[in-house]
Amino acid sequence: MKDKNSIINIAKQTIKMESEAILNLSNLINDDFAEAVQLIYNSKGRVIITGIGKSAIIANKIVATLNSTGTPSIFMHAADAIHGDLGLILKDDIVICISKSGNTPEIKVLVPLIKSAKNKMIAITGNKDSFLGQQANYILNAFVEKEACPHNLAPTTSTTAQLVIGDALAICLLELRGFSSNDFAKYHPGGALGKKLYLRVQDISSVNEKPKVNPDTSIKKVIVEITEKMLGVTAVVENDKIIGIITDGDLRRMLTKVDDFSKLTAKDIMGANPKSINADAMAVDALDVMEKNDISQLLVEEDGKYAGVVHLHDLIKEGII
Repeated sequence: MKDKNSIINIAKQTIKMESEAILNLSNLINDDFAEAVQLIYNSKGRVIITGIGKSAIIANKIVATLNSTGTPSIFMHAADAIHGDLGLILKDDIVICISKSGNTPEIKVLVPLIKSAKNKMIAITGNKDSFLGQQANYILNAFVEKEACPHNLAPTTSTTAQLVIGDALAICLLELRGFSSNDFAKYHPGGALGKKLYLRVQDISSVNEKPKVNPDTSIKKVIVEITEKMLGVTAVVENDKIIGIITDGDLRRMLTKVDDFSKLTAKDIMGANPKSINADAMAVDALDVMEKNDISQLLVEEDGKYAGVVHLHDLIKEGII
């Protein structure tokens, strides 16, 4: 059994070997790569990506990356393709075949069928002289000298190289399309980025309780209001306008200063001119206000009237942070 130092050294060597192989890929980027990117960019069809074994798994990931960055893509398993799934490929589609050797039996059967349909074909392969390399219209060279596997058998470095080539392809297309963070958010409305770009304060505050008291409310009732609404705060409101705020902290500070608060009212302990935000503002802007002012709650206004509370915990729950 290997000791900890041996395990750490193996891990470091694996990372070093793969990183060197990936760095070498930059020397293999050529006109074929640029022309393949232009072909996809100008295409009216989709990108069909196919492979078998570990290459099929990489193909799935590249499909996901392309779809999320504005290039419609579909995965087609090479084995399934020759048993009926070739119907996925439409007239204007471009096919990307991924294969380290470029000589697997499935690829040798599939490639002629793709060519007979006159679809343009791009190869991501580590062997440009292979059957796939010779038949493809464009070759994206993913050559690696050896696998990280000590027996040079398990696909490791080679699949990492395929993945990096796919990422390079996707980023080039993203740049050509002028694909922005707003565009990205359209495809990820439920993700953190999407929420930062789309989620508004009112989307959060509208589902919260709306704690409020008037300036003459007794401290006892203020405590009850804060406790029942469970936001650690209440707005002090007069004629629907925010005139102050009372937090849990304000109550604790009051108790350290007075023994008898029976005659005190909300206006006696409230913080005047509290920070607030418009209901239509972006949720991420609410976070910015909270961070700059070191506060956990923010009062919300709509058309100049009190509209509720947004809490830091709400933003954390929504993944804004």
